[in-house]
Amino acid sequence: MNPPIRAITLDLDDTLWPFPPIGERIERALHSWFVAHSPRTAERFPIEEMHALRMRVFAEFPQHAHDLGLLRRLTIERALNESGDDPALASAAYGIFFHERNRVDFYPDALPGLHRIAAKLPVAALTNGNADLAVIGIADLFQFQLGAREYGAPKPDAGLFHEACRRLNVAPENVLHVGDHPSMDVAGAKNAGLRSCWIDRGDHAWPNELAQADLRVTTLTELADWIDTAAPLEATP
Repeated sequence: MNPPIRAITLDLDDTLWPFPPIGERIERALHSWFVAHSPRTAERFPIEEMHALRMRVFAEFPQHAHDLGLLRRLTIERALNESGDDPALASAAYGIFFHERNRVDFYPDALPGLHRIAAKLPVAALTNGNADLAVIGIADLFQFQLGAREYGAPKPDAGLFHEACRRLNVAPENVLHVGDHPSMDVAGAKNAGLRSCWIDRGDHAWPNELAQADLRVTTLTELADWIDTAAPLEATP
């Protein structure tokens, strides 16, 4: 018999909403803003070049790999400096990024499933990204949001999972982590002693070298159905 599930930790990007459309909107919106307010930067760093610059900045500052917002800010500052534009414009440009980052298009099942799950169990957001649940408007469905930036290391670091369990005041074996990524979410949770649920959105093939998740679902409503049955809360085969 497996221990009962008493709390849920939940990934955000590509679990509640697809991230690629957000990333594309961010790049387009930033470029449009640079065209209007910093034309030399827009000319020097069109979308493809800005992406390449961001990758260079990421490689240059591996110590900040857990803080994607900071890396984005550093990229914007670097672009302005290298273009000869006013670096004081970075704050306004970052505001454009932050606005677009939090314009999300939920998967159709996400909000109905999340409401049902949160009515049954405490839910905490556990993310490597920098979405802001208060800005998005769903913070009330979560006990808290814990990110790689706040903790200082990203998933699959076991410490991030353990910190979430500590804040929930629930033992790891009684927490089910739900996410889309086989290694960062499922393997990370397993290695930290949590139960694991893979939400298969069709974006990742399962790596042969990884042990299977304790549970596989394709939607959050499917997970809510599982939670609604009494037996799975106590044990799964």
